Amino acid sequence: MTASSNTTSGESAASFALELQKISKSFGLVQANKDIDLRIEKGTIHGIIGENGAGKSTLMNILYGLHRADSGDMFIDGKPAKIKGSADALSLGIGMVHQHFMLIPRFTVLENVMLGSEGGALLGAGRVATAQRLQELGQTFDMVVDPDALVSDLNVGMRQRVEILKALKSGANILILDEPTGVLTPQEATQLFEILDKLRDNGVTVLLITHKLAEIMAITDNVSIMRRGEMVGHRKTSETNPQELAELMVGREVLLNVEKPEANPSDVALSVSGLGCYSSRGHKILDNLNFEVRAGEILGIAGVSGNGQTPLMEVLAGMRKPDEGQFEILGTTITADTHVTPSDMRANGIGHIPEDRHKHGLVLEFEAYENMVLGFHDTSVTGEKRLMDRKHMIAHCAERMEEYDIRPRAPHLPAKNFSGGNQQKIVVAREMYENPKLLIVGEPTRGVDVGAIEFIHKQLIALRDQGCAVVLVSVELDEIMGLSDRIMVMNKGEEVATISGADADAQKLGLMMAGISEGAGA
Repeated sequence: MTASSNTTSGESAASFALELQKISKSFGLVQANKDIDLRIEKGTIHGIIGENGAGKSTLMNILYGLHRADSGDMFIDGKPAKIKGSADALSLGIGMVHQHFMLIPRFTVLENVMLGSEGGALLGAGRVATAQRLQELGQTFDMVVDPDALVSDLNVGMRQRVEILKALKSGANILILDEPTGVLTPQEATQLFEILDKLRDNGVTVLLITHKLAEIMAITDNVSIMRRGEMVGHRKTSETNPQELAELMVGREVLLNVEKPEANPSDVALSVSGLGCYSSRGHKILDNLNFEVRAGEILGIAGVSGNGQTPLMEVLAGMRKPDEGQFEILGTTITADTHVTPSDMRANGIGHIPEDRHKHGLVLEFEAYENMVLGFHDTSVTGEKRLMDRKHMIAHCAERMEEYDIRPRAPHLPAKNFSGGNQQKIVVAREMYENPKLLIVGEPTRGVDVGAIEFIHKQLIALRDQGCAVVLVSVELDEIMGLSDRIMVMNKGEEVATISGADADAQKLGLMMAGISEGAGA
């Protein structure tokens, strides 16, 4: 493939499900897309990759009608297409599954799928037709979902299925998936890829927007690479490799596996003894945990999402009280009777990068410079004498944006207007700035591109080497194995085993994550 918008000999325009010619889009002074040329072959899975802020999502939002291009042309099945809104896109057979799902939790699967095609005021005919169509689609694509289930009761993987079924029910034969595995467990991601294979086999054209090179290599037929708003390359997936794609994305050589010197752990920074917790419904979610972390080491915590990692981090960060046992953190002992807050923990030198940046890491309506000082209002980052000096905070934010390559360099831009990866970098920059003595990290590179992953991994190792104790939670096994000095595997709120990072491999960890211990000891 080439970037040219002209068909080559032997190719007809109608052989492409989609063709974009010279698409450009600016937001004020920021040019998100510049003269983009792109062709997508029918019945293929086409990956689109690029750094955070490269313009991928903007381009897909133009295609789906959520933005309008400033200039350029679009063709669907070889015919000119004018897309002024999502209704136009749907009428042309284009569907989109967003990174953050667009479902109503209190509605059933059936009610969510039939929204917009109710079939009349009485709803009866629409319900019957939707139920029949859901059954047909579920059987065809191996995506059977209980139509009467409440969306709020479904796991993330099943909710994503509902989004895909909703798009297919609307007649989509071009399906855009924006960072579809960012919220999935490895098992759910595997199931999604099986669905995408089935979609391709049935003639659906899939556009996969992702920053994960392993996914590109595993599932796509072709891949296009964007950098800083421009299309910089097209490749057949079988004719490229992760290293070449990473260099095209970033514009320089990238270390896919960051070098990590031997750890030199010293004093115990965190000691956990008999720790237990219950859910609001009385279910035990942490059960008799016993472990320690020393200054100058990274303890990775591996496990399928939902096996106790989140409540463990909440307890350690002061967001939740333990119900049983205790932990000693930097010399302070905390039990169920101890009154402690996240502010107390932070004041004691504990940093926290939460799993969910939207829920616990950012105030999306606040501007970037305001988010950059959240939780640090009584420190020097707010100015002399800690008087919330706005000019000082803006300058501090600008420095962190430069240091962490946060794009755009716009301290006044609300957090909600940054891409997911750049939102994550705001949180990481804030929490690492004060050089914490203990850093609790949840999914540090979720939704982050390959260049930023390299940077964040280097920062974590540098913090470790400065004597920081790091507790790292991640569902990405490559991340856990690449960074951890020791790895504790959790299943159903319990420790299965703790092993040396040097002894870990994906197969061994996978068995342990399923609750099967090989008898390895700490």
